[in-house]
Amino acid sequence: MARRTDSDLVPQELRVLVAVADAGAFSAAAEALGLTQSAVSHSVRGSERKIGAVLFDRGRTGARPTPAGDKAVAHARRVLRLLDVLTAEARGAARSDAVRGPLRIAAFRSAALHLLPPVLERLRARHPGIEPRVRIVREVGRGTAGEVADGKADMAIATLGGSAPLPPGLVASELLEEPYALVHPAGHTAPRSLPLVDWAENCGSYTRDWWAGQDWIPRATVEAEDDGAVLSLVSAGHGMAIMPALSLTGAGDSVGITDLGVDRPTRRVGCVTTPELAGTAGVRALVRELRATASRARR
Repeated sequence: MARRTDSDLVPQELRVLVAVADAGAFSAAAEALGLTQSAVSHSVRGSERKIGAVLFDRGRTGARPTPAGDKAVAHARRVLRLLDVLTAEARGAARSDAVRGPLRIAAFRSAALHLLPPVLERLRARHPGIEPRVRIVREVGRGTAGEVADGKADMAIATLGGSAPLPPGLVASELLEEPYALVHPAGHTAPRSLPLVDWAENCGSYTRDWWAGQDWIPRATVEAEDDGAVLSLVSAGHGMAIMPALSLTGAGDSVGITDLGVDRPTRRVGCVTTPELAGTAGVRALVRELRATASRARR
């Protein structure tokens, strides 16, 4: 049996690292943990000594993770989550109900609005002990997958194959491939002549090559924060947009949707998690329900 050495970090030290990163200051972290500030400082110094790197930049405005600290905090969150899952699944197995406790999900807006609700309804019906916690995250930069990499989510519904590569150490599987369509005010006789309404998330590499080859698409004159705002602007007659199918679910009668043809761009949507969490009962149950919903959507 392997024995713990003085260089091993213990769970309490990991909790302190996460608390300091979340609070942005040693004093606030101490208050959150019910410790003294000196105890938090001592714990962080001990962790830095064991790791051999400075984890936080200390200053008058608080404490910010260094690049080494960012990595340490992300791993700390993931380790602490695995400890929570270990306890929950062991207790659940003893009661013949292994799917219990919180399940943290990160999703971009259209997936959270149109894909998740029936999934969570069936998940709760089959596993009453589960507690889904959903975070809506913009799919820019590291996006929803970054939430998993940072230990803030157990699983993400993410776009795959986009401009941002999947963070290292994660696993992904595709759920569905959704086509893009031209969206315009209903009844407009020349929708391609309208100004373009766009949003920041609509710029993945899965559309870039196609977009570059379309000389009829003007530069965006209006840029909105999310796809819901884009759809609202189009509905009100302010322009056209090119949007993926999930974003168009439930679009009203004031919106016209025109197919872009056989060469239309598509967006791949999938599940992203860590190798360790992929085999846990909660994540497996969630993936099963997502696959069932995606399968029905493709019919």
